[in-house]
Amino acid sequence: MNDQSDHNADARAMEQRWQAAWDQRGCFRVADVPTDGKPKYYVLEMFPYPSGKIHMGHVRNYTLGDVVARHRRAQGFSVLHPMGWDAFGLPAENAARERGVHPADWTRSNIAAMRAELQSMGLSIDWTREFATCDPEYYGQQQKLFLDMLRAGLVDRRESWVN
Repeated sequence: MNDQSDHNADARAMEQRWQAAWDQRGCFRVADVPTDGKPKYYVLEMFPYPSGKIHMGHVRNYTLGDVVARHRRAQGFSVLHPMGWDAFGLPAENAARERGVHPADWTRSNIAAMRAELQSMGLSIDWTREFATCDPEYYGQQQKLFLDMLRAGLVDRRESWVN
């Protein structure tokens, strides 16, 4: 085991084995209504834009969130740590057009690639809670929420400076 490449291969295999065990046991899943009596805690980092590849900014951001989630679990909290994708709008459409691909295909393939990269990091994310802002179930609920707030008089339009 003196060869560095043998060590790296063993480390990769070990990491994959433990990630599979965590997934099989549902270590990072939490019930909608926990019955274990633990206090609830929610960890949500920003949603990445599915550009196709993660970069060091993503690694930093999701590692920090993972540290918080794992720390709270160790303190006895029932931690909900989901993943979402900022996948709705003109940037995705423009990128797909430039490549001659349908925006839905472009977005879904990028999400799949980025999900695989993030999953390889072994983050304590509940991947059963994953969603994308381009999912009709998501944006339909957001539109309904906005309309409910508008009807309740909680929304107004005004001019303002934006940073």
